[in-house]
Amino acid sequence: MAKELNVGLIGYGFMGRTHSNAYCKVNHFFDLPYKPVLKVICGLEDKEAKSFADQWGYESHTTDWKSVIADDNIDLVDICVPNNVHAEIAIAAAKAGKAIICEKPLALNGEQAKTMVDAVEKAGVANLVSFNYRRVPAVTLAKQLIDEGRLGRIFHYRANFLQDWTISTDVPQGGMATWRLDVKAAGSGVTGDLLAHCADTAMWHNGPIDTVCAMTETFVKERMHVETGKKEKVGIDDACTFMCRFDNGSLGNFESSRYARGHKALYTFEINGEKASIAWDLHDLHRLSYFDHADESIVRGWRSIHVTDGDMPYMDKWWVPGLQIGYEHTFVHQIADFLEGYAEGKPVSPTFKDALATQYLCDAVLKSAANQTWEKVQKP
Repeated sequence: MAKELNVGLIGYGFMGRTHSNAYCKVNHFFDLPYKPVLKVICGLEDKEAKSFADQWGYESHTTDWKSVIADDNIDLVDICVPNNVHAEIAIAAAKAGKAIICEKPLALNGEQAKTMVDAVEKAGVANLVSFNYRRVPAVTLAKQLIDEGRLGRIFHYRANFLQDWTISTDVPQGGMATWRLDVKAAGSGVTGDLLAHCADTAMWHNGPIDTVCAMTETFVKERMHVETGKKEKVGIDDACTFMCRFDNGSLGNFESSRYARGHKALYTFEINGEKASIAWDLHDLHRLSYFDHADESIVRGWRSIHVTDGDMPYMDKWWVPGLQIGYEHTFVHQIADFLEGYAEGKPVSPTFKDALATQYLCDAVLKSAANQTWEKVQKP
């Protein structure tokens, strides 16, 4: 019988829902040594926290995250709050000996992220950062194909993540709904929010990035701040484009924007190697496009692999071949992998240290854009 692992979730927004859903579902589909128990949900507003607890089945609720850390019954602290409070909560949880899952990006910047890495390593606690796209079965399959050498030497990696929800000048900054537009809460704009996903996946697939050259733009210079009721300067980047060189010599191009009219969440990547190429699109997330130059010329071309068979990553846990899964399942996979690693005392990627590499990359991108120079990416 699976042992119980008591969860304290801090934050009841969008990510709080995805994580809660994963805890509720994971043991129904994966045979695991641990079963998450939803002990306490913590949020800013008591009424909202109670409503969330009732809806998702948490045993209790609170507005004091420090009480979650101090509770000896809590084994795992899950951090789903704005970026500016990740560090304080995570460091306190580590000192208390709690396992930690933290939403991305890890922190406001690399310097702050490093203190979090130091804390979890000193405490020796299990830790994971929620870069969930790694666990889309098609994206995991791409990693498998690369590691098997099917692409050969990698020449190019290109990715983008496009949205359009901040085009209106009436969208405010700050507050619970739009904290991502407040530089004090978010640290950066699309670089830390969207490109961090692209960069994490890219470095997982293709190794570390050595140097970057970037440009950013803030299209709306002032927005009303929810907390002050006044128009204030916008400090985040609305769009970012950067090119880079990976340690293995391959070249990368990355673009992200919240001003790409018509795109709600267009995340794509394409990888070109000497033998083959692969491409993926979040809008068709259960498919992986694949081109193999070794195919006979008369049938050579891009093929669409429907990632639903039982011998493909994670898919043996779900339905019959031909029936795909979706976005929410990436979080289920994440929790399943974390619980397996927790039981075995083994780290599960991306760890805080893995996420520190992404944080250093984001720092280099923003520095490059500000200075209009090529910048070296610091290594963890």
